Order: sequence, then C-alpha cells, then structure tokens
Amino acid sequence: MEQKFTNHLIHESSPYLLQHAHNPVDWHPWSTESLAKAINENKLIIISIGYAACHWCHVMEKESFEDIEVAQLMNEKFVSIKIDREERPDIDQVYMNAVQKLTGSGGWPLHCIALPDGRPVYGGTYFQKAQWMDILMKLADSVKENPEIAAERAKALTESLQSDHQLVANNGKHNYSLNDLNFIFNEWDKDIDYINGGHRHAPKFPLPVSHQYLLHYHYLTNNQNALNAVITTLNKMAEGGIYDQIGGGFARYSTDKYWKIPHFEKMLYDNAQIVSLYSTAYQLTKDNNYKTIVKETLEFIQRELTSAEGGFYSSIDADSEGEEGKFYVWSKAEFQEALDDKAELMIEYYNITENGNWENGKNILFKSESDDNFASKNNITTKELYKKINEAKKILFNKRSQRIRPVLDDKILTAWNALMLKAYTDAYSAFENPEYLKIALKNAAFIKSKLKSKDERLYRNYKNGNAAINAFLDDYAFYISALISLYQTDFDEKWIDEAYQLSQYTINHFYDYKTALFFYTSDLDTALICRNIETTDNVIPSANSEMAKNLYMLGHYLNNDEYIRISQNMLNNVKINALKYGAYYANWDILMAWIADKPFEVAIVGNEVESKRKEFESHYLPNVFLSGAKMQSKLALLENKFIENQTTIYVCRDKTCYQPSTEVKQALNQLKKQI
Repeated sequence: MEQKFTNHLIHESSPYLLQHAHNPVDWHPWSTESLAKAINENKLIIISIGYAACHWCHVMEKESFEDIEVAQLMNEKFVSIKIDREERPDIDQVYMNAVQKLTGSGGWPLHCIALPDGRPVYGGTYFQKAQWMDILMKLADSVKENPEIAAERAKALTESLQSDHQLVANNGKHNYSLNDLNFIFNEWDKDIDYINGGHRHAPKFPLPVSHQYLLHYHYLTNNQNALNAVITTLNKMAEGGIYDQIGGGFARYSTDKYWKIPHFEKMLYDNAQIVSLYSTAYQLTKDNNYKTIVKETLEFIQRELTSAEGGFYSSIDADSEGEEGKFYVWSKAEFQEALDDKAELMIEYYNITENGNWENGKNILFKSESDDNFASKNNITTKELYKKINEAKKILFNKRSQRIRPVLDDKILTAWNALMLKAYTDAYSAFENPEYLKIALKNAAFIKSKLKSKDERLYRNYKNGNAAINAFLDDYAFYISALISLYQTDFDEKWIDEAYQLSQYTINHFYDYKTALFFYTSDLDTALICRNIETTDNVIPSANSEMAKNLYMLGHYLNNDEYIRISQNMLNNVKINALKYGAYYANWDILMAWIADKPFEVAIVGNEVESKRKEFESHYLPNVFLSGAKMQSKLALLENKFIENQTTIYVCRDKTCYQPSTEVKQALNQLKKQI
C-alpha cells in the first residue's frame, strides 16, 4: 500500500514504532544520530513514549500525530523521538520519573520536552490536539526567549533525578523475625478488600507477587486473613471480566473495583505471573477451578502469544477496528444468535442484558456467583453446568474467531519470556503436565540460542531473526530466576551453572558497591542523564528484589556465603520501605520471610528422585529449596549424599541436617516440626 508519508521509524523492528512510521511527524528512533541532530540544529527534543497495546497512545496518534498541522509545528521547531517503553525501559524510567516530579503523576503515552542535551524541562501524558499545539508553541518561544531560565530548570530537575539514586549502603545486622512479617501484614491489611479482592480502590491491577507473599506469610503464621485475601482475589478475578471467559487469559487491569470491566489489552508479563500464582495457590488449596484457569490461560498463550521458534510475544492490543474491546464484547442479539437454543442459561450465567452491561448496548462476559451456587439455583448438577458451559464456550469462541482481531505485538523480550518460562515450570510443578515442561525447555533453548551471546551477555529484544538491544537488569534477574526454577523442576545442574555464570556477569557489570544495589543499566550501555536503581515492586517485581532473591537461593545451592551476604545487604537498604509498604515491596518481603524463618534445603538422591520430587511438589512449600540427583553430584547441597541402592532424602537447615529418611512423608514431618 502506497503511503503519503514515511519517517525514520520505517527501519525499526518494534511494532509500536512501526505504527508511527507513516505519520507526517518526522519521528526518529532514540539514537546517537537523533540526539546529535538536536544539538546541531539547537532544537528542543520531544520524547514520546508508549507501547503497542496502549489505547490512549493510539488516540493521541490519531488526533495529533496524523494531523498535518501538528506535524508541521513539531517538524519545524523540534526533533521528535518515538520510544517503545517495552524495548527501552531504561529511557522510560528516566523520563517517567521526570514527569512525575513535574506533575505529580505519570502514565502512557508519556511526553517529555527536553533541551538538546536530553535534560527535561516539561512533561505530561495524553494531550488533546489544541492543548498539545499550545504547549509546544509556548515552550519553543519561551526557551528561545529565555534560554538561561530553561537551562536552570533543566539543571535542577536533572540533579533531582540523579540524587534519587545517591543511596548509602546499610551494612547493619540482618536481623528479621516473624514480628517484622506481622508488622508488614498489619500495615498492609488496611488496604485489603476482603469482599472483592485486591486493594480497596479502583482501578485494580493484578499484583501477583504481593499475593505470593501473602501465601508465604500464611504458611509461616497460619494467618487466615492473609489466605482469605488471596483466595478472594483469585476467585473474583476468575469470575470477572478481567478474565477472558471465552478464550482464556487476563487483561491488564480492571477499571472498576469488582474486576468486571477490563482495560482489554493482554500483556505477556501479567499472564505469566498470574499463571504462577494460580499454580502456587492450587498446591495449597487443591481448588480445581485454579487448575482450569491455568489450563485455559496457557492454551491462550500457546495459541496467540507463542512463536514457532519457542519465544513468547509481548502483547495483544485492547483495540480492534478502532474500538476498545470490540473483539471481546457481545450484544444480547449477537449472543443469542450464536448460541441459539443454548442461549437462555448462558445469558443468565454471563450476566448478559438487553441494554448491555458495558457501553453502547454491549456486554462483557463475567460471572456473579460461584458455579455451585448457580447450578443449585437452576436445579442442575455442577457437572451438568460444566458440560453446558464448555459447549457454549466452543460455539462462542468459534464465532468470535471470525471477527477482526486486535493487533499483536510480536516482539520478544527476554525479561517477559523469562517470566513465562517460570510460569510453565510452576504449572508443571503443580499439575505434572509434561507438555508444560516441554514448552519451558523449548523456551530456555530459544533464549540461549537467540538472546544470549558467547560472552554471557544477554540481549533485550528479538524480532525477525535479530536481537539488537543490550539487556537490562530485569532481563538478567528474571532469566536467572527462571533457570533456578528449571533446575528445581528437572534437577539438571546445567541450569544452576548457567544461573551462576549470569549472576557473575550481572555483578561485574551492574552492581554498585556504594549502594549495595544493582543499577538498571549495564556499565557497557551509553549513559543517559542518570543511571537508575529500581527497588519498588509493582505489576512486575523490581529487578533488584528479584536479583536479591536469586543470590540468596544460589548462595544456598552453591554454598556461596558471599552471595547470601550481598542479598541480605540489598534487603537492608530497602528495609524501612519493605516493612511499611508491603504490597509494593512484596518480593523483598519474600526474601525477608526466608531470612526471618530460615529455608529448608531438601536434597533427594537416588533412582527414585523424580517420583519423590513429584510428591514434594504436590505440597505448598515456599521455604524449601529442592535439589536432587540420581547419582553422585558435586553440587554443594548434594555432595557426598549418594547411598547405593537407596533413594535418600536429606532435610537440612542453616548448615545443619536432620536424620536422613527414605519416605517423603517422614521428610515433610521434619519440615513441620521446625516451623
């Protein structure tokens, strides 16, 4: 198709950047050339950041960046740089922090106006056309007339951004107890919604790592409120519109407090962590509904977000045909036509109404009560209900498949792939489906062959056979975590070896000895205006918290006290926030739970290692580091533990081992006695 305009984004691989490649705006990618252009022409830089599945990014493109008048203004007075935040989270972090300092809030699309040297002077998120043009004209005139004032403002803001990362290492004692964990929960409890799940206010984002911590806390303390908070959230999410009731998988967040009205984009990182959470919860509760959610979500991942090479794609857009959610919603007439004589019961089951339960007479499918209650109310058995639901789902899925699909963002990101790799290992541990392990192993092979160089360096991204961007801390942290999880799943020691090699690389190129934390960017990367240190856990755990957990686990597997010391020092540096803001330091708090109540090292050695592993995995054991081998092993936890013609289980803790046993039941009793 012949295009009227083509700009410098045309040679990029990011689907988000390519979406803007035919705007009349003369967009440039972030590069030394585009930054040099701003300096040579003495022009302000417009830094515009978004991602392919971002609804309001699409809106602003249509309103402003496809508009000739807007483009003329931007092209004349600015150098305009477009950034995919998922490919370049390092740049996004810097300018998001700047906008938050300037305005008190942030989001995407993110827009920052910077001096030619990249130092920010103004910022915001979504702007309507008239507002955007007015801001750009005033800024261009203001900076031209008063360059000294603009330079002073940029200097002050940049110094403020840099000071955020001038931390002082806390080398105090690593003393944590169950009292600290109780304090965390008591602070957290004030914001828990025990009726609808999640936190008390809308919008509601799934925060899987926070619920992983609550499960761990319940395990150690038997606090029923913590367990109730998790179960309520998982049940309400599974019933709500945030879950795709027809095709599986979760949307990014719910706009209301009931999980009913989603923002329809589906992200790989959300679904990966949610699969891990439901798998973990199943180990504890044995709730078959959780098994169904995992099964359907992984079927969605395989069907829609998996490449032939074994990599996982990034996301699916919220919009299709220019409308948010159009692919997923139904009018009552459409629903009845699709299901015909099967429609009546399903209309009630999914809360379909004549006027629609959403916008423009459309309905989002969600459940408002448990399946058992619904079946009883309609005088059928739960088994009969499931049969009717499955029949209806197949019909609706096939009908929906004829619609125009939302756009797929088919770039592959190392960090997000690692999260999904771990999700498959967690699902395999919980359900012992061999297909899950097969897919996990294929993805691990893909990352090693396509996203890793011979010098142990990782790449961030992959598309069309090319990997181009040097990886960031989260790429290393989540991949190391996935490798440890793979080892715990199949006991192949090559995964621990690779995790160790990557950890050494990360320490060499990311670790900051002044703060005892890791920078987000490598020392090999071109410097930005500041070098960030990320510590807050959010919809994705912070790279530092994940790295701290990795080093703690590897320290035990490898008998490496230095790794454990680094890990504990890292936790010390965020101790105040980790105690006070549990929901947003939950990954740190899992590490704190390990330190407060020492983990068990369970080693299985002998021919029956696999069957014994499966027995352990049928239980929820968040403070057990599992290892195993059929024969002699040089791994620290397994060394000198092999006994001929016997499968032996060793339960050890804090460098002390209890009486070896040959039965999992005996070993489990040893664990329980010590909790």
